[in-house]
Amino acid sequence: MTKTSTSPTTEKGTLCPIARAQDIVGDRWTVLVLRELFLGTHRFEEIQAQSQATPQMLTTRLKKMEADGLIERRPYNDRPLRHEYHLTEMGQAFYPVFLSLRAWGETWCKAPHEEVAIQYTHTPCGHDPGLGPTCQECGGVMRREELSARLGGSFDTERKARLTAFKSGPAG
Repeated sequence: MTKTSTSPTTEKGTLCPIARAQDIVGDRWTVLVLRELFLGTHRFEEIQAQSQATPQMLTTRLKKMEADGLIERRPYNDRPLRHEYHLTEMGQAFYPVFLSLRAWGETWCKAPHEEVAIQYTHTPCGHDPGLGPTCQECGGVMRREELSARLGGSFDTERKARLTAFKSGPAG
């Protein structure tokens, strides 16, 4: 699928699709926000707690992601006005890249004794699909709508501790 409109912040100086994509999703904070949205986190405070971005950093990234067409804001409260953030079709199309980053990180960026951080079940066959991009059991393509995610125990504990620390405010 080709995007028909041009993004206001897209790299204009090159025809290279990698450089253009990197201009949109090529920083840590954007990728962490996308991770949170893929995991079902939609509210600013929860995204901030899990990404550990400052409010200013997160606000800047969310505005850029919205301008680039990755996300859209949806109000969930009128007084005061509060928004949730949801993936657009363009943002959802990043999922295979997310799975590739996960696979690379699971393979190269952790100790052998550490458990898998996000465990998937491939719903068409009911098995662990492995690290993809195709299911190790049935050979089917790993599509977001056909994967059921569960956080590994240590990663779940880490996320709960991060949220608790965030809610309790600065130490000291």
